[in-house]
Amino acid sequence: MLSLKLYGPGDIRLVETAVPDINDDELLLKTDAAAICGTDIRMWKNGYKGVDQDHPLILGHEFSGTIAKAGKKVPFFKEGMRAAVQPNIGCGICDRCVAGSFHLCDDYRAFGINMDGGFAEYVKIPAEAVMRGNLMPLPEGVTAEEAAITEPVACALNGFNKCFVKPGDYALIVGAGPIGYSHAVLLHMAGALVLMNDLSRERLELCKKNLPFIQVYHGNDLEGFVMEWTNGKGLDIAITACPVPEVQAAVLPLMNYGGRVNFFGGIPARLQPVALDTNIVHYRELYLTGSTRSSIAHSRKILEFVSKGLIDIKSMITHRYGIHDILNAFENAAQARGMKHVIVF
Repeated sequence: MLSLKLYGPGDIRLVETAVPDINDDELLLKTDAAAICGTDIRMWKNGYKGVDQDHPLILGHEFSGTIAKAGKKVPFFKEGMRAAVQPNIGCGICDRCVAGSFHLCDDYRAFGINMDGGFAEYVKIPAEAVMRGNLMPLPEGVTAEEAAITEPVACALNGFNKCFVKPGDYALIVGAGPIGYSHAVLLHMAGALVLMNDLSRERLELCKKNLPFIQVYHGNDLEGFVMEWTNGKGLDIAITACPVPEVQAAVLPLMNYGGRVNFFGGIPARLQPVALDTNIVHYRELYLTGSTRSSIAHSRKILEFVSKGLIDIKSMITHRYGIHDILNAFENAAQARGMKHVIVF
């Protein structure tokens, strides 16, 4: 089969590899669609711990497929079933795993991160992923491409759930990439009024084209625009969907009393610590939250939303490629051309 492997910083190659063997407790998934994430780009550019010329890794943690082979001891799943994959596999024993937060497990494994992932024609689904619910049958009406990009939307749902959104809330998203886009559709579904801000006018225009319900701002007076837009009250919700320290600091003065801020985009360690005016938090009684990755429950909920037509995520896909063109896909994604880049098998 063909697979895209990372061999070190700046070194990804489309190579031929053997189709994985499975045992009686495992599944073999034929990949139908796999999407490129910003994490894939960072791993390509910077490398990843434990990955080198002698220990390459198949990238890809946003993917869906069709079961090509099921081990004799595997319950429920049958050949021919279509499924999405939640990439984070926990140990199953720690308190966080027992609570359902496999994505927060200290010993978690993830497809395409520290085990072979979805940029391959076939993927082995290990027994622990089968038994813990990481493979999710596709509901009626959900395409393979939509299923592949449920992972980033599920990550947005994780942050969304911490913001206690109410109809009529004024919500700002800083960052008009796929994560910002995902937050926008969820906030709109919950009845919030949505404003997006980004340095890229092109991405803002793309979001506005596909999400006509949002407001966009591209200029040098975000605070003035926010105060006018909210009739002087300030924001109820702010999402920082970008890894920029200045943005985290800048949203606090924009908040209304009791506002909720989700620091979604992690800040590189070299840019820490971030200087925040904690008096604003104190006197306006703000809630600061963080979120990372997503759980199986988040992913299942997004599949449900898509199948019921509550959110449109297909419009996020701007580029489609065959596996032979995956290196070009990575180049385009790295240049932030369009929005979501999907490999269709």
